[in-house]
Amino acid sequence: MSGTLFTIGYEAAALPEVIGKLKAAGVGILVDVRAVAASRRPGFSKTILRDSLEAEGIAYEHLRGLGTPRSGRDAARKGRIGEMEAIFRAHMETPEAQAELARAIAIVREEKAALLCYEAHASGCHRRIVAEMIQAETGFAVEDL
Repeated sequence: MSGTLFTIGYEAAALPEVIGKLKAAGVGILVDVRAVAASRRPGFSKTILRDSLEAEGIAYEHLRGLGTPRSGRDAARKGRIGEMEAIFRAHMETPEAQAELARAIAIVREEKAALLCYEAHASGCHRRIVAEMIQAETGFAVEDL
């Protein structure tokens, strides 16, 4: 089976814009890959995000184990992307992260999915690494919305 895995960041977007992009791409499930599914941006904390997506016919799954550990988030905030990536790649070797990655792969194989994190551009975000790992297993194309 071939397909496309989408990724999306909400850094510079409002919730209706994100939902519109997901719907336009035909996404059936949003996989939240934040370690902490809370946000100062209106609409992007876990419960309201889940409820808003479900009202639009998009399922929601939070895979906390695919989030960046605190030290990686701190490095990213300071612009040390290489350090964040090293911390995140080490984290991905843990049993929890491997189990969550297996769950994400199963989801992607069953439903058109998008990975969500904060950063507007996937190039500086750990979701790119998660997407690449899923791509290596599934052969799916990756498209950033």
